[in-house]
Order: sequence, then structure tokens, then C-alpha cells
Amino acid sequence: MKNLNVVVSLITSDNDYQMEQATAAQEAAQRLGMTLHVMYAGNDAVNQSQQLLQLIQDRNQRPDAIVVEPVGTGMVQVARAANLAGIGWAVINREVEYISELHQARRAPVFGISTDQEEVGKIQGKQFGVMVREGNVLYLEGPSSGSVARLRTKGMQSSKPADVNVKSLKGDWTKASAYHAVKSWLSLSTSRQLQIRAVGCQNDAMAIGARDAFEELPESQGREQWRNTPFTGCDGVTRTGQEWVRRGLLCATVVTPPTAGVALEVMAQAIHSGSQPPERTLTVPRSYPPLEELAAKYAKKAQAATP
Repeated sequence: MKNLNVVVSLITSDNDYQMEQATAAQEAAQRLGMTLHVMYAGNDAVNQSQQLLQLIQDRNQRPDAIVVEPVGTGMVQVARAANLAGIGWAVINREVEYISELHQARRAPVFGISTDQEEVGKIQGKQFGVMVREGNVLYLEGPSSGSVARLRTKGMQSSKPADVNVKSLKGDWTKASAYHAVKSWLSLSTSRQLQIRAVGCQNDAMAIGARDAFEELPESQGREQWRNTPFTGCDGVTRTGQEWVRRGLLCATVVTPPTAGVALEVMAQAIHSGSQPPERTLTVPRSYPPLEELAAKYAKKAQAATP
């Protein structure tokens, strides 16, 4: 059986979840006997497309398969080029419309693997409901160019309490982007009038970046009050997001299992068997800590605060 040569293209190396994706891919490749090359796009969609097209167009460099987490668009032209060249193509953590078209061509395996991103948002909205019954939540979203941020927002809006109002800011999944977004927002006089009850972010790196921005406030602007404000994130990587919850830096996160390793397993099976896998497979997220534990913690806090 041929050892497969596979490329995994990820968004950035400056993100804990992306590094978890790389680790999951490396572990799966070793287990499956694959030759693996992990590439990072530097958060640049054009750079990512050029990197992959160069591999596809060079017959001496062509991999057997590409697993990609797109920076911006779904990369339809790159996907078609890969498919025409007989290269397997898997999209992770992005909803794209062209998979059915290429799937039917049956030139090479084509499929998508994603965490149920709307469910991620629903879980975070339920976490808000445990921590905040009413009032304002500051919410940092990822880039609007991709489906992940959109679906997480949709899920959150559907499950949060009706009396919780959301003030949204934009980041790009990095700690620095959230830090700068919050710093800019805090410079506005209107930011002091909102009485934010919680800060929710669409990933853990942005949650820590937001927290750092609040930590720099002078005492005269309520720094101590912000220290008692609950911060939540998503992705729940064991050594970062979950560890930050255990240390009390975050109150909760949503664990999203890495999809790159799953994609390599599906790809290997499809290539070796000459079959097409299902067009779309979803992995299941979960609250950390579980919602029941989080609810018990906040019920205890409320009881302790009652005179």
C-alpha cells in the first residue's frame, strides 16, 4: 500500500487552536504512515491560494491530497485545480458550496469536516444565560469573510436569554486583534455607559487578548470591576483554553475537537479504497466546564451574595 504524501494548509501559527490542528494532523499522519507537510498562510487568503496552486501546478511537488482550513473564501478555483489534477481535497471548518459538484466528478476524494459551528454558538449562548440573566454582553467575533464566525454568532443569538443584549466587535482570531479592538472600544465614551456584564469571544485567544486590554485600565476607570467580569471563549484546547478556565482567567470555553486528524483518516481510507466519503461530516462540541457545573457555580455565587 502506497504511503500517501499529504499537505495540510492552516490559517496561522499564531493561534492555539491552529497549533492543535497541526498536532492532530502530525499524530494522525504518523499513525497512518503518511508523509505530511504542514503549511501556514499567515492569515492571508491570497498567500494561501498561491502556496497551494504552486504545489498543484508543479508535477514534481504534487501531493496525493490537500487538507485545507481556508483563511477567507472557500477557495473554489484552487479546489477545482486540485480535483482536475487528481489530488484529494478536504475542507475543514468551513462551509463551501462546491463540494457536491466535485464530489460527483469522482476524480479524487472531496469532502468537508467541520465542528458543528452553530452548536458552538448555542453552547456559548447558554453559558451567557447561566452567567447573565439580563444586561449587556461584549462579544468579539472572528472575520465575517468565513462561515465559522457567522454560524457561531447565529447559534449564540438563538440560545442567549432574550434580555441579554450583545455589543459586537471584530477580531481575526488572534489575541492581538482582540486586544486592539477592545482598546479602541474603551477609548469611546459610550463604552462606559453600557455596563457590560460579561465578555464573550469566539475563540480563547481573543478572550485572553480582551482580558489583557481591560487589565490595563486605570483603577479610576473600574479595572477592579472588570476583573470580576466573566470572560468566555471557544475552542477549548487542553493546554490553553481549558487551562485558562482552570486558572480562573476564563469562566468557561467551548471545546471544539480538532478536525485535521479526522480529515487525514477519512482521506486515507477514501484513497486506499477508491471510494468517495460523505460530503460533510460534523464533530460535536461541548461546554467546559459542563453547563450543569457552571450553573451550580453561579447559583452558589448568587446565594453567597444574598444578604
